[in-house]
Amino acid sequence: MAGHLSATSLDPYVSRYAARTRGMTASEIRALFAVASRPEVVSLAGGSPFTAALPLDAVGEMLSQLVADQGAVALNYSTGQGDPRLREQICDVMSLVGITASPDDVVVTVGSQQGLDLIARVFLDPGDVVLAEAPSYVGALGTFASAQAEVLHLPMDDEGMVPAALREAIATCDRQGKTVKFLYLIPNYQNPTGVSLSLARRQEILGIAEEADLLIVEDDPYGLLGFDAEPFRAMRADGADRVLYLGTFSKTIAPGLRVGWVLAPHGVREKLVLASEAQVLCPPTFNQLAISRYLATQPWLEQVKIFREIYRERRDALLDALGAALPATCSWTVPGGGFYVWLTLPEGLDAKAMQARAVAARVAYVPGIAFYADGNGRRDLRLSYCFPTPDRIREGVRRLSGVLSEELELLETFGPVSPAHSRAAGRSDAPTPELA
Repeated sequence: MAGHLSATSLDPYVSRYAARTRGMTASEIRALFAVASRPEVVSLAGGSPFTAALPLDAVGEMLSQLVADQGAVALNYSTGQGDPRLREQICDVMSLVGITASPDDVVVTVGSQQGLDLIARVFLDPGDVVLAEAPSYVGALGTFASAQAEVLHLPMDDEGMVPAALREAIATCDRQGKTVKFLYLIPNYQNPTGVSLSLARRQEILGIAEEADLLIVEDDPYGLLGFDAEPFRAMRADGADRVLYLGTFSKTIAPGLRVGWVLAPHGVREKLVLASEAQVLCPPTFNQLAISRYLATQPWLEQVKIFREIYRERRDALLDALGAALPATCSWTVPGGGFYVWLTLPEGLDAKAMQARAVAARVAYVPGIAFYADGNGRRDLRLSYCFPTPDRIREGVRRLSGVLSEELELLETFGPVSPAHSRAAGRSDAPTPELA
């Protein structure tokens, strides 16, 4: 009988869900939060900015003044596209990476994650192909899966995505009759690898996209957080009609305010606004005005420099600790900015299978499989240095080194982890081990 709820089903509503829910899986990172947030655990997992470095007293006074001056407006609805003054300020921020834009083409979003979801809603039909770096941002992969799209990963090296692989993937999809909707990439201090796309490759990829009439979604959360150089020129600066640019204040101000944006060609902008209005009606007014006032009244570029120095020191602590403690059979990236180092384990080890032992040793990381849509990345893991102090980072690496030594001993005694055990360890329903 239609509508009957089975009392024996683990989820009696399962037959009622939309087909798109089959692409919804638990995030490896979110699943770690309960464990990684415990004070006895050194978390090298989540990419939480070090918001304690903000001038919190000044920010508190600023927010109090905002309520006094504009409380009735700040606590009410705004437009679906976002506050006009903030959109003007966003254009000023984007000018730092070479972008000349009109506020009319900016859509304010609830973090850049909502921007990704809006782009997926506007462009993706079930079965469409999204091209993405290998590995790629877990939040984007989840969004594309929810839209029932197929993600085709393209290899990276020390200069970022390999352009020849992009050209080959486009040709292969064309031969197979598959529709490629866009290329998604994080060109600056990529999440999860920390690698940046070289300037020469940016131009080559823009050229390939022009030849193939391919859209590019440029996600740029970390562009202002380089350690040793001026910000890279955005791809959007040289491809205004072909590039949708995603930005956020989560990494340069505070993620708790959830304010990001999409810069899109005019026609696309209108569709994004309509999709946003259907989804959230309007982004939170108070948060927008708080960001706007922060940009107008605080020395925010000086604060970005402070963040850069903090993250540089922590990156150096992580790299030094890895070099001192890990065996030569490990390798890792050396990021020039951002939050992350990508570590590759010795042949025969599985970062997901090793995770339980690491949690028991009170250190947390994100297994590499989280950043692939195709099950790859088992020898890899992501380490984040943005939140722990240098001393905590060194202690975390010490603990990780001990776990790795034990795993290598087991490997020598028993051989590699079996594929069946490895798959079981990677299940989203596998229990999280308790801390001793």
